[in-house]
Amino acid sequence: MIQHFLDYMAIEKKYSPKTVQAYGDDLRDFCSFLGWESTDYNPAKVSESDIQAWLVSQMDDQHNKPRSVRRRLSALRSFYKFLLRTGIVQKDVTRMIQSPKIDKPLPVFFKPAEMEQATLMDEHADDFESIRNGLIIQMLYQTGMRQAEMLNLQDTDIRLDAAEIRIFGKRRKERIVPIGENLMAAIRNYYEAREQLGASDGTVFVQQNKKKGIVPLSKTTLYNIVRARMGEVSTLKKHSPHVLRHTFATTMLDNGADIRTIQQLLGHASLAATQVYTHTTFEQIMKTYNAAHPRGKGNL
Repeated sequence: MIQHFLDYMAIEKKYSPKTVQAYGDDLRDFCSFLGWESTDYNPAKVSESDIQAWLVSQMDDQHNKPRSVRRRLSALRSFYKFLLRTGIVQKDVTRMIQSPKIDKPLPVFFKPAEMEQATLMDEHADDFESIRNGLIIQMLYQTGMRQAEMLNLQDTDIRLDAAEIRIFGKRRKERIVPIGENLMAAIRNYYEAREQLGASDGTVFVQQNKKKGIVPLSKTTLYNIVRARMGEVSTLKKHSPHVLRHTFATTMLDNGADIRTIQQLLGHASLAATQVYTHTTFEQIMKTYNAAHPRGKGNL
């Protein structure tokens, strides 16, 4: 029965040999837990409690991580879909089984002092690349826009007269983000430096190409700009544009911004995606409390 399923996955579904082998290993492990050989599998004798006990055993006895356990349950679910399709069973006993939750890592962010240092590095720059790179750091930090959103930004999206930037996010969803005087001054300074290079196609951020002249900034160049700049001021392992987005959200929350306002500024479709930053801030509060309070953990 199990072998028929694996043949189906390999031949009809055209799964890779490695995936088919992994499915087979997971199903054989389940059989072993039940005390059967894989050739003796009898779905009529398998209950939901058997599956739940197997999953608990995976985590408690074998110390597998939730992600691995979810993958094994996925193999069993695929097996039962096959059994239903072929009429071998009339009920899918895996349908009501809850997958173990995977703890998502909390977002990392740069410290205020690091951001202050990073934004001041090019304060008196007079060459195009330094002016551009400084603006990139400031804009990512002050707007929370995504890397792709920055690369797609057009001159017409920046309205200095209204002190706002129009950002097109995922699925071209539009949002308006206000900007302050410092950022507007940096944008004006950048425009002047860019104008001296020659014509632009309307894309805000550009770079010089030896063969093609002035071209839109590439994803690789943007990433390298952020990594180089933030690597000089921060000890974090990650120095990506997305960490600046996390830093924007955390800074807003730390300074009293409403969570729904932050959701709108980030362009999150769901509030749940934004609420992860509340956990980050609470962790910082706990660290400060434990270090500073006479009865905190750090001072017991």
